[in-house]
Amino acid sequence: MNLLRTLAAISSMTMVSRVTGLLRESLFAATFGTSNFTDAFNIAFRLPNLLRRLFAEGAFSQAFVPILTEYKTRNGQEAVKTLVDHVATVLIWATLLTSVLGIVAAPLLILWIGGGLQREPAAFDSAVVMTRMMFPYITCMAFVALASGILNTWRQFKIPAITPVVLNLSFIFAALVLSDYFAQPIYAMAVGVCIGGVLQVAVQIPSLVKLGMLPRLSLNPLVGLRDSGVRRMLGKMGPAVFAVAAAQISLLINTTIAASLAAGAVTALQYADRLMELPTALLGVALGTILLPGLAKANTEGDTGEYSSLLDWGLRLTFLLAIPSAVGMATLATPMIATLFHYGAFHAGDVAASSMPLMAYSAGLLGFILVKTLAPAFFARQEVRTPVIIALGVLVATQLMNLVFVWGMGLGVAGLALSIGVGACINAGFLYAGLRRRKIYIPQPGWGKFVFKLVVAVSVMGAVSWFGQTQFDWIAMRATPLLRAGALAAIIGAAALAYFAVLLVLGFRPRDFKRRSK
Repeated sequence: MNLLRTLAAISSMTMVSRVTGLLRESLFAATFGTSNFTDAFNIAFRLPNLLRRLFAEGAFSQAFVPILTEYKTRNGQEAVKTLVDHVATVLIWATLLTSVLGIVAAPLLILWIGGGLQREPAAFDSAVVMTRMMFPYITCMAFVALASGILNTWRQFKIPAITPVVLNLSFIFAALVLSDYFAQPIYAMAVGVCIGGVLQVAVQIPSLVKLGMLPRLSLNPLVGLRDSGVRRMLGKMGPAVFAVAAAQISLLINTTIAASLAAGAVTALQYADRLMELPTALLGVALGTILLPGLAKANTEGDTGEYSSLLDWGLRLTFLLAIPSAVGMATLATPMIATLFHYGAFHAGDVAASSMPLMAYSAGLLGFILVKTLAPAFFARQEVRTPVIIALGVLVATQLMNLVFVWGMGLGVAGLALSIGVGACINAGFLYAGLRRRKIYIPQPGWGKFVFKLVVAVSVMGAVSWFGQTQFDWIAMRATPLLRAGALAAIIGAAALAYFAVLLVLGFRPRDFKRRSK
């Protein structure tokens, strides 16, 4: 399998997902603007979304895929299918129970993470209602995560990569159509989440049937818990929750802080977070998806050379694409926010409020993507202790930085984003040091020249993007949205052309990054 071609395919499908995601956020901004009620929705959705990222995707995938790969390599089809059935039974029952508890405890949960909404009791009550509506979403996403893990192990990456588009389309439908049918229009978005969860499950089923891996659920969860493979997975998954979720837990705490700062602060952070997730998903998530099965297979076969070489390839691609993305986000924060969201109820003040945290996030973009590249190197070896210790330390450091950035330096919402970004860089640094200390990863020759050439190229690119964005009044161009979008596209195109042209002059060639998996 050509990994570069596979990465391009996954990134292309992820691009479709993120573009529809940006469209959904643009419609959300134009329809609802920034208010206590938009904060209420974002806070309500953050709870099930956080649990999805912690249990149904991140920690689960990191624990499940290496064990499933081991079964697939060493055991027969029947043993693999039995493991899948038992894992599905435990996962679905666990998330159903969590949903029930979340529905019952919704008022306390909202009081905990969104107590600032009490300044407008109607918004607080709406957050409670929407939390209860959306909590079952995590069960749907648990099944989707299981299906994605299975398909990725079989190197079928396309369906998992395109599935999030379904949720975005559900959001768009809710904003355009369903919002007219509710006395409180924001409730339509909660309904859209539920519809999207069900549809994402439906999209996965045909591929699982074709592989003969559609899970058969048992009414008795103890059947699954008796399986030694399931117990091993749970043993890895518990600590892995902390290892993969440092940024997410920090984001939840930051939501609580943002809710206490000002009306609309949570929503402003959400818009910046959405744009930051675009390069993170296109490169970081895509690379992590490709690397984990390959690293797990190399570890199972004891091929240390392939293991280190595969990781080196991933790191070089990360630097090649993440650094210019970070510079682009920093220099074009205001043009991007204005072009995507400055319509309808989203005003000029909202552009400024969302641009600052986006610029702050850019400082940590390389760290975000490196974590998604480096963490699989530990989980593929079924080693979770080191990432857990690092994650806990970073979590503490992030909150200490909040004290400095948010209140000490008075950066407000931007300080929250900066804390998470710097925390991600610290996380990546310690993960890298752990790999090097254990000699799990040995860098290939040529890194010094590689980084020097990147610095030269990204400096030229940054100058082009900065100069370009100073030539337009992005707020005044609200009256000519197509012209504004065209100007932004032209600047991005010119900056990208400058970056890759300099790399080409300095000796970079696409064939240097081609790689096939064994």
